[in-house]
Amino acid sequence: MNELRNNWTVEEVEELFDLPFNDLIFRAHQLHRENFQPNEVQISTLLSIKTGACPEDCSYCSQSAINDTGLEKERLLELEAVKSAAAEAKANGATRFCMGAAWRNPTDKSLDKVIDMVTEVRGMGLETCVTLGMLKQEQAKRLKDAGLDYYNHNLDTSPEFYGSVITTRTYQDRIDTLQFVRDAGINVCSGGILGMGETRRDRARLLQQLSNLPQHPESVPINDLVQVKGTPLDGIDKLDAFEFIRTVAVARIMMPKSYVRLSAGRTEMNEQTQALCFFAGANSMFYGDRLLTTDNPDENHDQVLFGKLGIEPEKARVSA
Repeated sequence: MNELRNNWTVEEVEELFDLPFNDLIFRAHQLHRENFQPNEVQISTLLSIKTGACPEDCSYCSQSAINDTGLEKERLLELEAVKSAAAEAKANGATRFCMGAAWRNPTDKSLDKVIDMVTEVRGMGLETCVTLGMLKQEQAKRLKDAGLDYYNHNLDTSPEFYGSVITTRTYQDRIDTLQFVRDAGINVCSGGILGMGETRRDRARLLQQLSNLPQHPESVPINDLVQVKGTPLDGIDKLDAFEFIRTVAVARIMMPKSYVRLSAGRTEMNEQTQALCFFAGANSMFYGDRLLTTDNPDENHDQVLFGKLGIEPEKARVSA
């Protein structure tokens, strides 16, 4: 039951999605208990270190220069501002500090500054994660040498639906970056976004792509689309909450040893939905009132929810 597989067929994944809801989440919860403490959740905080003016045309993104969202372009944050934000995140219980920059790919000069951030934040006893767009192989090696723990690069959706959402980089570009990260010895953080108008088969294909990588991502963020005014996906029909929970459960079954993270979209989820996601195998979340440019429940709200559920934040695994 605890076998790690990299050879899922899409038909097998669809069979999981089609299970009766109670059977699906029960199976997922059993696997979750076999691999993790069931009442612990890993806490991450996400900071936008460079906001806006991204040349990509991602239909969901407020930071795309192509989408008229009114977002002001900002310069790369100074090191001291990042250190201050990381210290606050740690004080609030985060064990991982994620830094995101709105780039298609970083220049070597920009990467120098990000490496300084990684070094400082990791020295504070926090796990580090960055999302900077596409990487070259040598850039991934430099990040590894700096001590980077995780690199986030989402596949977003299925290969078939991908072109409906993004045209400025290919699906293979994303796969290549993940391989560079893996080859460098950095943990992979890769997931997707639900509720962009995709079908259940697209969701199955996304999870198939992730689980059939040579090695499962250590972290799998599952995002519920946050609709932003001025983006092409604003006004699209919302994904049913039970379908979101099903996707979390299927991800847990297919990638039993990966952290499955509740990411964007929690502000529009009620407590009951989030509780079922935790039961179905989600054991990581973003903490803090901002996710790059979109809202997130504040720390006090999450502490109340944790208290109701008897959930404790996972302890730090990196020492300063």
